[in-house]
Amino acid sequence: MTAPVIEVANLRKRYGSTVAVDDVSLEVHPGEIFGLIGPNGAGKTTTMECIQGLRKPDHGTISVLGLDPQRDATALRQRIGVQHQEAHLQKRIKVWEAVDLWSALYSRVVDPDALLTRLGLESKRNAWFMTLSGGQKQRLFIALALIHEPEVVFLDELTTGLDPQARRAIWTLIADIRARGTTVFLTTHLMEEAERLCDRVAIIEHGRVIEMGTPADLVRTHCPEQSVIYTSDGSTHTLRGEGDDFVTNVINDIARSGVRVRGFRTESPTLEDVFLKLTGHGIRD
Repeated sequence: MTAPVIEVANLRKRYGSTVAVDDVSLEVHPGEIFGLIGPNGAGKTTTMECIQGLRKPDHGTISVLGLDPQRDATALRQRIGVQHQEAHLQKRIKVWEAVDLWSALYSRVVDPDALLTRLGLESKRNAWFMTLSGGQKQRLFIALALIHEPEVVFLDELTTGLDPQARRAIWTLIADIRARGTTVFLTTHLMEEAERLCDRVAIIEHGRVIEMGTPADLVRTHCPEQSVIYTSDGSTHTLRGEGDDFVTNVINDIARSGVRVRGFRTESPTLEDVFLKLTGHGIRD
């Protein structure tokens, strides 16, 4: 098998008496979108910043592209792209100026104009940062993270605060980044986002990873029950069950009974249901 792009073993980080990250271990494989998911304050950003080399862990080992983020910080910065949760720019810096400034930080960069076009910012090239919408600002931050064509890109709570349309536009961009061969490591507290984007996720709560796997496998393991809701003779009926054939069996049973169905839908559990079952509370509590 190909060696992991990111390897984290027994990572621990505390601030005074507060343990922010507690014995976290994970691997990220080449070309995948890996999500670290959990509520605000769970330790997601601290974990990501330790992996990037921005914070020094108190314990544990980290390898990114075969490099130590602390010892090999300069070499690593040339190979990874980073978008920070609290990223901001000067109000009156123009889009092209920001891209030009970031380009000066790297020995090798992509065509800036082509990158802006790819991210839908070509018409905003001469616009001031302060005039951009929330979605446009996030696309600019993605452009800055990709200007040197990194092998791994880190995205921290990228779509928080965006409207649904802007959020989905960003999702499309992230999928495109991965399609071009870049490994994506992201954090999010939005379960729908993780389910739509991530190949694998690690659920983190109070600084500890409590479960890891593909979204589909986690749902199948922890919340296997599905629901069928149908309306007949003015009444709504709900049936619950498990297994790949459950819905088919319900349909066959209804057909054999000769019941006249006016409405029919299925409901499947989600990552949010998994989180609720594993932690005992909702993601937004």
